[in-house]
Amino acid sequence: MGNKNRLETEPIARLIFKLAIPTVLAQLVNLLYNIVDRIYMGRIPETGSMALAGLGVTFPIILLVSAFASLAGMGGASRAAVSMGAKDNETAEKILGTCTTLLIIFSAVLAAVFMLTKDFILMKFGASEVTLPYASDYIAIYLIGTAFVQLSLGLNMFITNQGFTKISMLTVCIGAVLNIILDPIFIYAMGMGVRGAALATVISQAVSCAWVLKFLTGKKTILKIRVKNLLPRKKIVISVLSLGVSPFIMQATECLIQLTFNSGMLKYGNDLYVALMSILFSLTQLIWLPIQGFAQGAQPVIGYNYGAKRYDRVRAAFGLLFAVSLTFTVVMVGVAEMFPRFFLGLFTTDAQLIDIGTNTTRLFIAGMAVMGAQGACQQTFLALGEAKISLFLACLRKVILLFPLALILPHIAGMGVWGLLLAEPVSDVIAASCTTIMFKFRIKKLLN
Repeated sequence: MGNKNRLETEPIARLIFKLAIPTVLAQLVNLLYNIVDRIYMGRIPETGSMALAGLGVTFPIILLVSAFASLAGMGGASRAAVSMGAKDNETAEKILGTCTTLLIIFSAVLAAVFMLTKDFILMKFGASEVTLPYASDYIAIYLIGTAFVQLSLGLNMFITNQGFTKISMLTVCIGAVLNIILDPIFIYAMGMGVRGAALATVISQAVSCAWVLKFLTGKKTILKIRVKNLLPRKKIVISVLSLGVSPFIMQATECLIQLTFNSGMLKYGNDLYVALMSILFSLTQLIWLPIQGFAQGAQPVIGYNYGAKRYDRVRAAFGLLFAVSLTFTVVMVGVAEMFPRFFLGLFTTDAQLIDIGTNTTRLFIAGMAVMGAQGACQQTFLALGEAKISLFLACLRKVILLFPLALILPHIAGMGVWGLLLAEPVSDVIAASCTTIMFKFRIKKLLN
């Protein structure tokens, strides 16, 4: 009860930073989790660049697995937060139980489908005859741990939205630190290469999963996973999926974008350009994940107070989220524009790859300077339960803008690779502008 009252009574700035700092740290650690394999593999003597390219073409599959975790996790956690704000914990626990079952079902289906079709899909995603063996070896082992990924990512959102951000941070930190320790042992010491990187990831995710399940069945949590709530309820499933479809589309379309860029880079460039895209997507995560973490810290405050009809606190929370997010993206993009070779050098020692990546990096990330506004508005729509608008905004940037631009621009004036890269900043600026304008008008009606 004390934790719930804190969401409704504690000063907004102090409360959000208290909740957000652990989630930001968790996202930064999660970033290490995601890119440490790329850093280690990019530095494998002689074959590092091709191993990095092979790992790059597996990203769409990995993103799709994460997208299904968000479909149940973020949709369910947001619904549960509103129910808690309305003092209805019984419904919130039913949502948690239903989402747990959904995550298990998603895991089984995804693992089976991708295991049977992985080589065919990887070739469509931009693998060449040279890079396919690296990609296939990695994803074959990674898919064994699909259930661990789904449960740890999806259920950890319920921990965050209860206000236990330190616990949710530890979920990520435990797995990330273990992965960082195991990677060099399996990749170099045991000579397993990309298979060692995948095995380290699976083991780390298994430990994170065990941690989450232990907490959500223990005494400290407000919402518990109970056997009686595991049977999916149709009404709850529809409610969760209708809200979770927005973050799902965001990640699933990222899968579409990555495979479009990977295949395009192979078509207009070569395997080195595919390896470069692996680095560029990691750099965009470095800019995006911290503001996503800050938004996750603000979401329970926004969702709870919206459910409690404390609209003054909702406005204050959004104002802080918007200011912090936009400032962060502007500063980070500015640093990356000035020192692109430093960031490229974190992933590779290949001089040729660094040379072709210097100016391409500057162009690719330029539009992310305004993405702080996009993220703050879209995540607030999600916290307020605005499923339809959140879904539209998720589709706007990537499906309506980025995907067609990535197909069209390379053919204009023979731009090729440069046209493909230009599609990213153009779609970023247009999407952020439209989202901010739409939010300005819609929020007045929601909080009137």
